[in-house]
Amino acid sequence: MRGIGEVARASGLAVSALRFYDAAGVLVPAEVDAVTGYRRYSDEQVRAARLIAGLRRVGLPVAEIAEAVREMGEPAAVRRRLDRHRRRLEDGLADAKRALLRIHALLDLEENLMTRVTLPAAALAASLDAVRFAAADPAGLLPGVLFETGDGLLTLVATDRFRMALAEVAADVEGPPARVSLPLAFVERLRGLSGAVTLDLAESGVRAEAGGTVLDDKPLPVDFPDYRRLVEHGREPATRVTIDTARLRELVAAAPGTPREHEGHPYEIVIFGVDRDGSVRLAAESEWSEQHVAVNREFLLQALDAGGAGQLVLELDGPIQPLAVRVPGESRFSILMPVRP
Repeated sequence: MRGIGEVARASGLAVSALRFYDAAGVLVPAEVDAVTGYRRYSDEQVRAARLIAGLRRVGLPVAEIAEAVREMGEPAAVRRRLDRHRRRLEDGLADAKRALLRIHALLDLEENLMTRVTLPAAALAASLDAVRFAAADPAGLLPGVLFETGDGLLTLVATDRFRMALAEVAADVEGPPARVSLPLAFVERLRGLSGAVTLDLAESGVRAEAGGTVLDDKPLPVDFPDYRRLVEHGREPATRVTIDTARLRELVAAAPGTPREHEGHPYEIVIFGVDRDGSVRLAAESEWSEQHVAVNREFLLQALDAGGAGQLVLELDGPIQPLAVRVPGESRFSILMPVRP
């Protein structure tokens, strides 16, 4: 029999470690003096102590060390356990390497005041389709789309002062918050990408990469309006109604239109409200009242196209408040400025 100090020297385990493994039930001494508490170990336990020391150095959990000690009579079982632990270590090392690379990339982004956004091309294209109709003509005031990053979100906004469209899409966002307006021509090129898209956004330039295709451009030198004043006013609309998109399109297309002109550009307005039974009804100009809202017919039809098939939710709040056209269950909607008949 061997004392605890001798076992410690023979195995490479400290005396305190042997006491710990005794208390944990991993390596209980063969004999313990009832008076002095002195521990004595057998030669077989010295072998177990050496195994424990080796397993401890490679980071095997205590519970698995106990199992390995019990399996000492079956070397093949111990080897299988060691192989499983090696694979865990290798996987952990690979994860650590990837995390370190991400940290280096994040430091690079912070240093260059750049934000990296990664998302599926299909999700990006769908969100762009939901907003680009509301961007002004290239010769207009805001000929582009705002790209704004948040916590795990990319927000896209377009407006020409008479209408606004917003869409939020989940994305992997790294780097400082970004807010840049991108030209419509660049937006159209983004819609043609496939696979996973990586967007690098900075005030000095924008770069997109997907499937070996690389696009770059300069942000527009414009101060995009504070769109949040319209979407975060906190008021509940007076009326909210759900309607089939195809049915609403039929109503709008068939409704009597009132011709108007703005800065030499002709257009038509349509007037509608909600009946007591919750149905949407289009009205003539002579029927207009404080319960109706009038909007640009073409703008409304474009908003319906952007909303897609299925159902839409209309939010009406009187004749002087914007009309909201929302897609149920999704973070995308349009706002149309009212026209006074």
